[in-house]
Amino acid sequence: MIDKALQSALERAQTYLSKRGELADQTQPSGPLLPTERIRLILGDQLNPSHSWYRSVDPGTLYLIAELKQETGYVKHHIQKICAFFCAMAGFANALKTAGHQVLHLTLDDTHAYESLPPLINDILTFTGANGFEFQRPDEYRLKQQLETMQLPDGVSRTIWDSEHFLLPFDELNHYFKVDTAHRMETFYRKMRRRYELLMNGDEPEGGQWNYDANNREKLSQQEIEALPEPLCFANDVTDIKARLDKHKVEYFGSYHSALLWPVTRQQGLQLLDYFCQQLLPKFGRFQDAMTCQSETKWSLYHCRLSFAMNAKLLHPKQVIDAAITAYRQAVGAITIAQVEGFVRQILGWREYVRGIYWLNMPQYAEKNALNGHRTLPKYFWDGETQMRCMRESLGQSLEYAYGHHIQRLMVIGNFALITGMDPDLVDAWYLGVYIDAIEWVEMPNTRGMSQFADGGLLASKPYAASGNYINKMSDYCANCHYQVKQKTGSKACPFNALYWHFMNEHRDRIARNPRIGMVYRNWDKMSDENRTAVLSQAGTYLADLDSL
Repeated sequence: MIDKALQSALERAQTYLSKRGELADQTQPSGPLLPTERIRLILGDQLNPSHSWYRSVDPGTLYLIAELKQETGYVKHHIQKICAFFCAMAGFANALKTAGHQVLHLTLDDTHAYESLPPLINDILTFTGANGFEFQRPDEYRLKQQLETMQLPDGVSRTIWDSEHFLLPFDELNHYFKVDTAHRMETFYRKMRRRYELLMNGDEPEGGQWNYDANNREKLSQQEIEALPEPLCFANDVTDIKARLDKHKVEYFGSYHSALLWPVTRQQGLQLLDYFCQQLLPKFGRFQDAMTCQSETKWSLYHCRLSFAMNAKLLHPKQVIDAAITAYRQAVGAITIAQVEGFVRQILGWREYVRGIYWLNMPQYAEKNALNGHRTLPKYFWDGETQMRCMRESLGQSLEYAYGHHIQRLMVIGNFALITGMDPDLVDAWYLGVYIDAIEWVEMPNTRGMSQFADGGLLASKPYAASGNYINKMSDYCANCHYQVKQKTGSKACPFNALYWHFMNEHRDRIARNPRIGMVYRNWDKMSDENRTAVLSQAGTYLADLDSL
């Protein structure tokens, strides 16, 4: 039996679409939602305006965009993440309507009775009489399985389309990746550079180097901090979405802003892309790893903040790469190759790379816990209240903006979770929920693989563990901290120091043979037995009460 709220929404749509049909064609016969032949489902991260679906208007095709209870509840999400996706979905629905397509946009008011997607789809198919159900291949394993295996009404066909978004086609992933096999991003990245002829001189890299990462590790000076640019922000009204979330008792966390600052339309995404290329790209590479707590724009720095627009597919990755390279060429020396290469590497290299690791290793990848992490997340992951300045800044920013740049995610928060042995399932769920751009295909390999080394080295060659010294080199956090970054023991000792050595000692049998880590153990072995014992004891004290740090 179809739910009353959904039936009411469908009847309203029927009236609206019938009137549209009468205006377009006075001979249009009446009937449920016009003569609907097929339903095409558009997920919240499939807002690709350039998809071949939309090249022509077909009155027999009804596009379905729906706010779903299952998508708000598979993990607890930051409220800005939910608002951003729902707002972007509404905007995309309106854009399709304006272009003449038949669109059914359902809100939680219409779908709240449906705990999952399949019953909703089946009721809509039955109501409309459609004989075809079509969808773009989802980028999350759980949704792909759900849509490919769900039972459809008798006589209804199922058609799967490509999302037409990624640079490496889905059917070619197994040409570049193998199941349960260690891969390295740099090798993959070079293949992609050659394939797409980006920043290349023939078969050689432009500038003579493939990777300028060594040029991209500068710390912000006081002068540079004072010169940080203002971020371009938007003001998307999401008050009605917030009201729906509360009405239907959706659980969420993080700071709410009625005027959402993130780009939720293709036009806004293009505006932010242009701003990045003109204002931020000239210094992006130099400071892409830097952190500061001394500026109101400390959360944005020189980062593009386009990941939500890209992951929702409002912008195509090639479009973003081409815009950056064009800006580099037109700048005539004002933008060096180190700036643009670092940016291209993140998209052409890393973004495509983690997708390959994800799909070739799911669903087993989601269960990997090579280092046997088991601890729960401390309370400050949810409120940001900690005496560790680096964690307070990174967690606080994440909770305030649903955003943190890659070094905050990897080398502060992720590093802390790694060296304290947190359960990768819990770490995964937190990262997936807190960040506005987090979709499982990109979040899980970054978290479980890169950050937590829970995949045992399939994605990265070593655990990204570090003491307080690394954070001190890349930020000014330590100068403003309750703890002393140079101390390993004592009441004011930086927790990262003792916890780092505890982690390295605990997992020595697994990682000591790695040539990138051997020197670390030589330093550990040079310490006196007394000092090593004191450091491990300090770590034990911290691990016994992580909430108090």
